[in-house]
Amino acid sequence: MISNYDTPSRWSTASFGEAADTSPMELSILGDHMARCSHAPGRLFTWQCTAEAIHRAVASRFFTTLTLATAVVAFGSLIW
Repeated sequence: MISNYDTPSRWSTASFGEAADTSPMELSILGDHMARCSHAPGRLFTWQCTAEAIHRAVASRFFTTLTLATAVVAFGSLIW
């Protein structure tokens, strides 16, 4: 059986049929973010980026990290 789909699609974009443009609120938030980032390069910023990268790696592999940490503690206790 061949179906004929002549009905228009029922999805819409985020602009809801209007011109896709940034809102003043989005531009304000972006400006705040850019201002913070322009003052960020420094030692503390480097540590913060490193901590965020470690957090992302650990959070995405929570059980693996927990198992690995348990294995390291168990191995360490066997050695002593």
